Amino acid sequence: MKRIVVKVGSAVLTENDGVALKRMQNLVDFVNDLSPHYEVILVSSGAVAAGYTKLQLDRSQLQNKQALASIGQPYLMKLYNKKFAKYEKICSQVLVTAANFHSREQADRIKSTVDTLIANHVVPIINENDVTATDELVVGDNDQLSAYTANAVDAEMLLILSDIDAYYDHDPRKHSDAKILKEVSAISAEELSREASPHGTFATGGIVTKLKAADYMLKHGRSMFLGSGFDLSDAKAYLLEDRHEGGTLFNSKAD
Repeated sequence: MKRIVVKVGSAVLTENDGVALKRMQNLVDFVNDLSPHYEVILVSSGAVAAGYTKLQLDRSQLQNKQALASIGQPYLMKLYNKKFAKYEKICSQVLVTAANFHSREQADRIKSTVDTLIANHVVPIINENDVTATDELVVGDNDQLSAYTANAVDAEMLLILSDIDAYYDHDPRKHSDAKILKEVSAISAEELSREASPHGTFATGGIVTKLKAADYMLKHGRSMFLGSGFDLSDAKAYLLEDRHEGGTLFNSKAD
């Protein structure tokens, strides 16, 4: 069975300074639909946003963000557990930082844990340990973290579900004639060096961090699919029906 990592960002999981419960349920439904065909590891943002629903601290201060993550992480897992219970599935929490991928030994420990969870039909939910990962919280992002995870756990594909539904030849917010690049085999240094432009209050990335994640996957012989997390039809079509309707596939074998 193929193994995939599904990453969902804060822009999808949050709305009105809180957790987007309906979109979270749609995500859980989707993971359940994938489970007969794939081994699924979920990388989830949203801890800070979940914490903010309980305590409204100034998010511009690092110590407050870390406190909110500390409050929000167990609450986020409580929500996931409740929604996966609909399918009688157990989910687990795996907290990591980028530092965990700096050595083969630490990365192997992550893979060993994930392997054990999947073998016992548990859904691993991975999140960055924002409470202690100071550098990652300030300048890091779960897009690249999900790519590191995909490589560490030997996943064939990374699926990023975002408010960005694909990679375009021009910025679609500025160019009405922008076209989706459906298949991409390489990303230019110019694109990778652009400044990140997060869209939501709790977001830390934008298209640049997704391109960096895709570049990492390509360089490690793996593929990535970027699609909408608001409308999962493109991801469902690609992964469940073998149809590439929308979204962008990053694959070194692409034409």
